[in-house]
Amino acid sequence: MLETATSVPAVRAAVAAAKADGRKVGFVPTMGALHEGHLRLIDHCRDRSGFTVVSIFVNPTQFGPSEDFSRYPRTLDDDLRKCREAGADLVFTPTPAEVYPRGASATTFVEVPGLSQVLEGEIRPTHFRGVTTVVMALFNIVRPDLAVFGQKDYQQQLLIRRMVEDLHVGVEIATAPTVREPDGLAMSSRNRYLDPRQRQGAAVLHRALEAARRLVDGGERDADRVRQILRSTIESEATARLEYAVVADAETLAELGDIAPGRAAVALLAARFGTTRLIDNARLTE
Repeated sequence: MLETATSVPAVRAAVAAAKADGRKVGFVPTMGALHEGHLRLIDHCRDRSGFTVVSIFVNPTQFGPSEDFSRYPRTLDDDLRKCREAGADLVFTPTPAEVYPRGASATTFVEVPGLSQVLEGEIRPTHFRGVTTVVMALFNIVRPDLAVFGQKDYQQQLLIRRMVEDLHVGVEIATAPTVREPDGLAMSSRNRYLDPRQRQGAAVLHRALEAARRLVDGGERDADRVRQILRSTIESEATARLEYAVVADAETLAELGDIAPGRAAVALLAARFGTTRLIDNARLTE
């Protein structure tokens, strides 16, 4: 039976009871508007824990002044139904005041230097500070043993791993594979903003990543050549406006000149389709 909680004490009481029963607590933080990708995260969490907590919280601190906080989809009734069907044990649905008692603008912030300033962080300067702050707050509220994030937000899960390591947070971080539509588009809550033509065009992101992966699998080691195929593929799509296409070290996100054997590399993309901004990525080597 699915439990719900809106307060910190209620979450902590439910988690404490689960731990007293000897159950490992897993956690999936979300902003709601759940889709199949989120449900796979819940599945992944259930497979590795005995008590699964899902948070649904549209976090104001990770949205910039011109971003879509006010129009971000809020579908709580449907989200709760999906959590119940997916087998979650507890859903935490706090208000901003519950998470940020002094107000979001006056809260203590957590920031990961370096990784927070590149790629998404360069385009959205305060975004990752908001992400790491809310995740740390949620970790301290839920106190999970395990937390599951998706590979689609590659830079985000890398930042969370770094934060957990640097601050000695006792939470195991697991990354679940990106879940895709039949045409390869990564599932995202923002996909619903795409009109039919944009939706069809957005599949170019996956085609670009697949073209890059084939090039590397075929022996290409010049990262500039791989970046070129990423860019040219996306720029061939009329509905796409490319923001970046990079080939980077999979741990530091430093852009690579060559893809050396034994060095993990990742391709990361961002593009706009109309007013909708989408990101995607793929590991090129392990």
